[in-house]
Amino acid sequence: MDDGGVGVPIGSWRDLLSAGRRPTVAVLCGGVLLFATDTYVTASLLPSAVAEIGGERFYAWVTTVYLLTAVVASALVGRLLAAWPARRAYVLALAAFGVGAAIDAAAPDMAVLLVGRAVQGVGGGLLAGLAYALIRTALPRRLWTRASASISTMWGVGLLVGPTLGGVFAEAGQWRLAFVALVVITVAIGAGVPAGLRHTAAAPSGASGPFPLASVLLVAAAAAVLSVSGLAVSGSGVTGRGIAVAAGGLVVALLLLGGLVVVEHRPGGGGGRVLPAATFLRGGGLGAVYVLIGVLVGVSAVEVFVPLFGQRLGGLEPVTAGFLGVALACGWVVGEVVSASVGRARVCVTLGPAVTVLGFVALAVSQRADASTVTVLVWAISLAAAGAGVGVAWPHLSAGALAVGSGAEDADAGDGEGDRASAAITMVQMLAVALGASFAGVAVALGADPLASAHLLYGGLGAVAVLGAVAALRARRAV
Repeated sequence: MDDGGVGVPIGSWRDLLSAGRRPTVAVLCGGVLLFATDTYVTASLLPSAVAEIGGERFYAWVTTVYLLTAVVASALVGRLLAAWPARRAYVLALAAFGVGAAIDAAAPDMAVLLVGRAVQGVGGGLLAGLAYALIRTALPRRLWTRASASISTMWGVGLLVGPTLGGVFAEAGQWRLAFVALVVITVAIGAGVPAGLRHTAAAPSGASGPFPLASVLLVAAAAAVLSVSGLAVSGSGVTGRGIAVAAGGLVVALLLLGGLVVVEHRPGGGGGRVLPAATFLRGGGLGAVYVLIGVLVGVSAVEVFVPLFGQRLGGLEPVTAGFLGVALACGWVVGEVVSASVGRARVCVTLGPAVTVLGFVALAVSQRADASTVTVLVWAISLAAAGAGVGVAWPHLSAGALAVGSGAEDADAGDGEGDRASAAITMVQMLAVALGASFAGVAVALGADPLASAHLLYGGLGAVAVLGAVAALRARRAV
């Protein structure tokens, strides 16, 4: 089966999950599942934790610190692989995540919990970045699309498992045991690393060049500004000043990211980059691929607010509204599996963003106060369609970034470009999460009532999705 783009046949699911490759897939997917599950499990048990250890005024910082360190760590994956063998780098990431979870489990107060979350973020960012980086060296090119789909579906699994796990332990008054469970799972995944990554034990690439200090600082600053300014529109009682702070933070973060592009585009960047040089090639599509990845992940931030509008506009019970909130993730997973199975990369990359736009248009025009059951069903279908569009494009975008960033179809390019290309996927994801959440928070806060907020949210993110559909026309060149 041809992928419809670069002419490389796509291997079968049976090929990916053959006896010799199952340990590799399990380890790489397991690391991302840890990161995703932790993101959602913490949100569900945090109220119980705060009730016991205090620190309510730092409630939002638990997520902010985690995201900030994850973004910075993901930007450094290429440098880590240049210095350490893959297996050692992956064990380091697992160790950081496990130590952070252990600190969380034993935290006597909020200050210690925040330290644990920072350490966990480092481990989580490395795990997510290494997953894509090690696809290149652990698996043949024909399996990159299916492997990328498998890794990405872990976010959908985490969305289902995380709140359930956190809710069960919180309900039992044992929130600390959720973090203990994460430590146990981390150790189990670590035990599988020798077998799972045995084909990635080659010597480090030894990529030369200066440390990308300016780029890392700009990435960290953008993430910090987004995280801090987002606090201004979190919770209730949002003021005009809070909206102004959040909107200003969004603008400043975009300017910082513009500065990142300028710094990365400078001549002779070499090892001083966090993005591969191919990102800036005239006529190439890699830059557009990263833009499209960012747009698709960013608009997915809508899922945070779906349960809110399900309750306020649809009159749904919290549990039912929660299920409505996972409609987008379910569509993403289904779209991804189908797309990775049928191939036709360029068709999927072009079609997927267009479907996402249509999903958001349907959401925006169907919002009603006191919505009927039929209207709520339309919301669910629209959300699933929006997610399916993301899923249809995603595996081909990530596989294309790996191939083009490596300089060709050679997975063993030794100049570090392939490592930068794969690590950039996760870095762009993390920044897009922060950008999307900030944009969504501002849109919701600007609404005079729930209905107006819903129109602004879905309409605004739909407009962003249109930008993704335009970027797809160039991104298809790279897949």
